[in-house]
Amino acid sequence: MTITRREVHGPTPCPVVDPEREIIHVDCASHSYPDGSIGIHDMCFHVMKNEIVVICGPNGSGKSTLIEHLNGLLTPSQGKILVQGRMLSVAERSDLWRVVGVVFQQSDDQLFAPTVLDDVMFGLLNMGLARDEAKERAMQALSAVGGAHLARKIPNYLSGGEKRLVAIAGILAMRPQVIALDEPTSDLDPVHSGMVERLIIGLKEEFGIGVVVATHDLDFAARIADRICMVKNGSVFAEGPPAEIFYDTDLIREAGLAIPSGIKLYLDCCTAMGVVPGKRPVRQVELVAALKEVHGKG
Repeated sequence: MTITRREVHGPTPCPVVDPEREIIHVDCASHSYPDGSIGIHDMCFHVMKNEIVVICGPNGSGKSTLIEHLNGLLTPSQGKILVQGRMLSVAERSDLWRVVGVVFQQSDDQLFAPTVLDDVMFGLLNMGLARDEAKERAMQALSAVGGAHLARKIPNYLSGGEKRLVAIAGILAMRPQVIALDEPTSDLDPVHSGMVERLIIGLKEEFGIGVVVATHDLDFAARIADRICMVKNGSVFAEGPPAEIFYDTDLIREAGLAIPSGIKLYLDCCTAMGVVPGKRPVRQVELVAALKEVHGKG
């Protein structure tokens, strides 16, 4: 897979990449807010089964607006959104949360019940589960995120990292096919950021869930992504695998972002040693091996 560039010239249909694996298909969707500001514009985007796709762009580029379209919180003023091959109707949007769960950047927006357990059970009870079954599934979800010990806690008294884990548990308990997270590690300390990062990878590897992450942190993106979508001015203008996207310095600059620090270190070491980069390492283990090789050649 190489980088795919898309110039926005109006509502050109977005191709279906793989109908067997595609869960969500955003086809030339546009959305403007009441004050006239553009949230997304001719947006082409898709989510595949068992994949972590990361939406990267600076603040105001349209990442959060796109996330809110994925489960029907917002609807496009133009274009269309298909889930499992069906275009969303008003009736289907009301049940979309069963397929697509969203974890907002501010976890307090999702936590409101008297206890953590009540909060995680809330969606399950709305699905019609009996209380005993809802409690069992809620505890399973809390255990999966490492938060079983928080079950009886009051959400308001949790730390920011704990709130984020509980918010993810509440979505995970409903067993959606896709979980979308908006800036999931923002304002978290390194320990809780690491917990959330490992959990995101586990959602794909252990549960087979498609994961969408919106972030401007390319170091974080490099550690988790299978596919990167670069966003500016409300549209995806380039997408591809991390090893292609993050080594295209012109593209990163065009997006208004910075090259991941590990990759920059590798490229700087190659330059300092007079070595032409022969590989495109992204993950830490790859970077360590590549740096060792560069040192050997120098």
